[in-house]
Amino acid sequence: METKNIMIVGVGGQGSLLASKLLGRLLLTKGYDCKVSEVHGMSQRGGSVVTYVRFGEKVYSPVIDKWEADFIVSFELLEAARWTEYLRPGGKIVVNTQRINPMPVITGAAAYPEDLVRKMEAAGLDVDAFDAMKLAVEAGSAKAVNIVLMGHLSNYFAFSQEEWLTALEESVPEKYRELNRRAFLLGRQG
Repeated sequence: METKNIMIVGVGGQGSLLASKLLGRLLLTKGYDCKVSEVHGMSQRGGSVVTYVRFGEKVYSPVIDKWEADFIVSFELLEAARWTEYLRPGGKIVVNTQRINPMPVITGAAAYPEDLVRKMEAAGLDVDAFDAMKLAVEAGSAKAVNIVLMGHLSNYFAFSQEEWLTALEESVPEKYRELNRRAFLLGRQG
């Protein structure tokens, strides 16, 4: 099996590390060699966060180069646009339509770009955009956006819903399991 590459991108504090942990746990239980690497800047101050997840029969490096990502899972709209050059031809972007203003927008030095989904699609990219924040709030917490996105991503893999849910239960503390289960299922349906 050829190596598959998933980039999880977002802003610090959105839960991308838990999402990559869940994905890595699932892939390991399915017998894949899996490498997960965190690359982030000012994550504790709302900066860009990137996690690479690579899996296959044998994976030698955790790093994904430009034009190699099979999937880019983005927790925020501008972050999706920022990383498009890493998507391989025929790859897919799964993106939460939430907008989080970066510092240049907050300070008034720049404007948040408009129509990013339309622009990415016009560039020939396969974009699956949806309001993950709305589903996370419906599940019980705005902080569950990460698990909503993983639920949505699960539709693109042949693993069963129960396999995903087992990996989820093993990745979160017991007191958050029911909330995360609801978030995952809403994302899977959404």
